[in-house]
Amino acid sequence: MIVVDSSVWIDHFNRKVTRQVGLLRSIVGQAPILVGDLILCEVLQGARNDHDARRLANGLKAFETTSMLNPEIAVRAASNYRRLRGIGLTVRKTIDLIIGTFCIERTHTLLHDDRDFDGMAQHLGLRVL
Repeated sequence: MIVVDSSVWIDHFNRKVTRQVGLLRSIVGQAPILVGDLILCEVLQGARNDHDARRLANGLKAFETTSMLNPEIAVRAASNYRRLRGIGLTVRKTIDLIIGTFCIERTHTLLHDDRDFDGMAQHLGLRVL
């Protein structure tokens, strides 16, 4: 299963040309894509108005959606934060820490364009595209 981070969805919907958007477009219909509820929220927060938000939500309904946070993931995410901080890396956004931890714990691959995930990939075993 591939989790696509909001950083890639936003670029995709804004028709930006990036390596990650190209990867997203190449895997749609070829590999299972999972949209986390936190990612859905981040994407919809960026909508200009309610009409655009409905359009984005409808587009993302084509993919399986799941909740990314529960007590187990919360505890594990806090542990991951402390581990990274202990080696001098600070994840800037808690939501990215949760997304990364969710992917690690569920053995999902993450497609992203956000440096917050780099330390998780390098030191915690987060699989990334």
